[in-house]
Order: sequence, then structure tokens, then C-alpha cells
Amino acid sequence: MSGQERNAQFTRALAELRSMVLRGQFEASHRLGETSLAERLGISRTPIRQAMDRLVQEGLLERIETGGCRVASFSFDDIVDAIELRGVLEGTAARLAAERGADPDLLEEAGSVLKGLDAAVADPGRIDFPSYVRLNARFHDLIARMSGSAMVVREVKRAARLPVASPSAFLQGQEVIPDFRDSLTRAQSQHRAIFDAIVSREGSRAEHLTREHARLARQNLEYVMNEKPSLAERVPGLALVSSG
Repeated sequence: MSGQERNAQFTRALAELRSMVLRGQFEASHRLGETSLAERLGISRTPIRQAMDRLVQEGLLERIETGGCRVASFSFDDIVDAIELRGVLEGTAARLAAERGADPDLLEEAGSVLKGLDAAVADPGRIDFPSYVRLNARFHDLIARMSGSAMVVREVKRAARLPVASPSAFLQGQEVIPDFRDSLTRAQSQHRAIFDAIVSREGSRAEHLTREHARLARQNLEYVMNEKPSLAERVPGLALVSSG
């Protein structure tokens, strides 16, 4: 097997195993074995082992002393902390972008993304959710990249992989909830304010706005857990959160 084929198998194993974990297809206490997963996914054991190692690093799986892994479980407070951590890291990225001066090409790209987001939420009754999800992810990636720090980019990505902490975590299912549709318009206003602060070289303001923006995810988490628990299955990773 060539190196390219091995990489393709690892990428597929990682994507499929991560999706299965986030969608609650395994019990939190259930032991995951390489052999059974390899048979289930039709992938050899080596890429399965590598994928499990990666998910342990991401915090989605835990090592078992007797061998193998099990799915991690998270409390409500764990997820709140994860969202706060992402906000701190993205806020730092925004501050650095403003203080150091963001790359002009990245600023231009971010401006284009914001125009696309404006168009996606222009009609509150007919929000273009697929475009919003895609462009929202790009904008958050650009905030990290505009910091000019490879370390910040890496850590922002790491924090966003924590369950329900991703900027896009609560976008699934929002099209059916009026309150969530309204929150997208508010989120886009925050995107604009963050961008303006970066362009204006206002580091403290950019950081504050970005951290406040991340807290929208906490509001959505509280709404789903307390008001609309039936939507939990539509939010990847929420199946791992204990309601206790």
C-alpha cells in the first residue's frame, strides 16, 4: 500500500470514527476495540489505531488501563469551559491581528466572506443556512490566521474540536427555531464589529467583541439543554454531554 493510500485510509477512519462518536453511536462506558471498529468500517487496524490516537488527543476518547479506549463524557460545565476557552483563544487572535496588523490579503478575504454572510441573513424568513454554515467557519478560521501566529492557529483549531465548542456546533437545527434564526442576525453584526475593530487596529476592543461573540454558543447550549432537549441529537457532540 502506498503512502497516499495509507493517508486516505487514515483520513477516512478519522472522519468516520469522529462522526460516530459525536453523534452518540457508542455508549460512554463502552470499550472500543480496534478489531471490531476495523470490521465495522471496513478499514484495516493501523489507520483505525491512528484515528483513535488522534481522538484521544482531541479529548473525545479516553484510554482504558486494560487496553483500548472508551468514549469520553462531559458535564455541562465542561462544555461551558470549552466554549469560554475558545473565546479566549479567538479573542487573543483578534487582538494580535489588530495590534500587529493583519495580512491585507486575509483582510480582503474576510471582507468578501462578510459580504456573503450578509447575503445569507438578508431575509430573516429565508436564511441561507448552508451558505451561512460554510462562511461562518471560514470567518472564524480567518480570525485565527489574521493573528499571524501559527501557534495561535493551532490552539484555536484544537479548542474548536472539543465537543459543542465549535463555532458551527449549534448551526444544525437552527432553521426550525425562530429564536436561533434571530441569533444569526445578531452573530453577523458581531462579525462585522470584530472585523472593524481589527481593521481599526483596536486590539482590546477586538478581543472583547470576539469573546462576547463566543458566548452566543453558551446561550444556545443553555437553550437546547433547558428548552429544546429534543434538538440534542441534531447538535454533533451534545450526545456526550451529561444532563446531570
